[in-house]
Amino acid sequence: MAYGLIHYFPGGTKEQYEASLAAVHPSKDRLPEGQIYHAAGPSKGGWTIVAIHNSKESWERFRDQILMPKMQKGIKGGFTSPPQETTIELYKVMP
Repeated sequence: MAYGLIHYFPGGTKEQYEASLAAVHPSKDRLPEGQIYHAAGPSKGGWTIVAIHNSKESWERFRDQILMPKMQKGIKGGFTSPPQETTIELYKVMP
């Protein structure tokens, strides 16, 4: 079952997003393994990222093996605090 998450970074900026993305994604044009959708943009008071993984397990793998270790070390110019997170077990994902 597909798994979605919404990350809101209060006070987050495009520059912080770009730095964080560069540190945790395999390349500018490729998603991490298991991620099938990624969108991001400014939102009221900060920055929001929407991601869909092909399963909760693929999200947890990415989170535990890539995202959190890099964020815990600190990403130069990246987000400085963890996001407010909303997760969704998705019933339907359409192209």
